[in-house]
Amino acid sequence: MKPARFRYFAPHTIAEATQLLDEQGEEARLLAGGQSLLPLLNLRLARPSALIDLNEIQSLAFIHPQNGGLVLGALTRDATLERDPLVAARQPLLAEAAHYVGHPAIRHRSTLGGSLAHADPAAELPAVMLALEATFTLQSSNGNRTIAAAAFFTGPFQTALQHGEVLTEIHLPGLPPRSGSAFLEFARREGDYALAGVAAVISLAEDGTIAQARLALCSVDPTPLRAAAAETVLRGRHPDNVAWQAAAEAVVSDLKEPPSDIHGSADYRRHLAGVLTRRALALAAQRAERSHS
Repeated sequence: MKPARFRYFAPHTIAEATQLLDEQGEEARLLAGGQSLLPLLNLRLARPSALIDLNEIQSLAFIHPQNGGLVLGALTRDATLERDPLVAARQPLLAEAAHYVGHPAIRHRSTLGGSLAHADPAAELPAVMLALEATFTLQSSNGNRTIAAAAFFTGPFQTALQHGEVLTEIHLPGLPPRSGSAFLEFARREGDYALAGVAAVISLAEDGTIAQARLALCSVDPTPLRAAAAETVLRGRHPDNVAWQAAAEAVVSDLKEPPSDIHGSADYRRHLAGVLTRRALALAAQRAERSHS
């Protein structure tokens, strides 16, 4: 099929893009990588009155160091996140998760900001943003505002973005000393959406116990899920199999309504969430220990 008719605009600045959003009304849509939007257009599941293509706004594609962490432009491609040495050094969790996004051809077009704004609960990068405690800059013709990742994802394919706003920057704070991270997922085929995925960050105290744990999951809830109860279970414990099992049990207990479809039942996704939690936490802890040696 072909898309329904729409007006097309290709602004060169963020100011032009926000002005166009104001002018074209609530039926206008933004185009970044297009890996999710274009299929929806072709199937006529999305019928915007106007399409505002952000790809000419070069200022939205960047990776900069900031206070031990990173600030990323929303048009940064997933393939760049996967290979960039600064991302690998400062936020290896993001680089590792980016590798799981689709296939190489998709990663060369898909963007970080596009994935976050689309808010697919099965996508990898929204869960990573929760685990890394990211904050987002949203820009409109009225100015900027900042919102935490934890408040950004409001439902399946729903975010706190208001009409007229563009997601422009993603801020990732630096990790504490003696930290390690890991991203694991299980999919039916490489490149498919995961049936469950886990992003884990472990920070060790001087005595070797867990000073801080961060855990977020994708594809097991209507939104990317921060596993707060499991994080609390882990704090102050020794990083061992007993701790990982306790965290996995807390995760499974918190999963009230995992999706259930032809690819996997809710119970199967709960099982996967527990297995992947144990494995991701163990791997993150190993990497934290190696970072100190």
